Amino acid sequence: MPGLIGKKVGMTSVFSAEGKNIPCTVLEVGPCVVTQVKTSEKDGYEALQIGYGEKKEKHTVNALKGHFKKAGTTPKRVLAEFSNYKDTWKVGDTLTLDIFNDDQWIDVTGTSKGKGFQGVVKRYNFRGVNDATHGQHNRLRAPGSLGASSDPSRVFKGMRMAGRTGGDKVKMLNLKIIKIDAEKNLLLVKGSVPGAKGSYIIVEK
Repeated sequence: MPGLIGKKVGMTSVFSAEGKNIPCTVLEVGPCVVTQVKTSEKDGYEALQIGYGEKKEKHTVNALKGHFKKAGTTPKRVLAEFSNYKDTWKVGDTLTLDIFNDDQWIDVTGTSKGKGFQGVVKRYNFRGVNDATHGQHNRLRAPGSLGASSDPSRVFKGMRMAGRTGGDKVKMLNLKIIKIDAEKNLLLVKGSVPGAKGSYIIVEK
């Protein structure tokens, strides 16, 4: 079964039947258009390509213009492929929230917020030296020793150091669907979803 592409709207909270306040993320998901059906004979693998979001034709490259024209749809902003789909979909078909049900568990993939250049305390949750013993002066948030000295006289790859943080592809597993508003293409899921408001996400069963 394929997934859908959408946007993160923001966060809210709803009350359950037991009176518990459940934090939820609001997602605007679909409608998505099938732009290509890839087969093993022609493409070497089977996948379903769908598009989401309108894009101006003047901002679309000519190769994609022909691709969307062949599919009989307007230029789309985001494309994604899904494998292991059971239903028979054709080019030009529209996928909506009807493929999901209430009380279903889904996976959501998004791009985490970019936080710029950060130190090791924020980036890797280093403890730092709060008690500042043994002559510690002004190195409370420093990473400490980076490795050996004369042999091998270098810093090993993968050493956790300061650097650009965030902006990574993150997949949240097993989020529960709380409510579906098919008319407004809104999906409420329990918990948080990576990314800023308005960022694109991919929802999979």
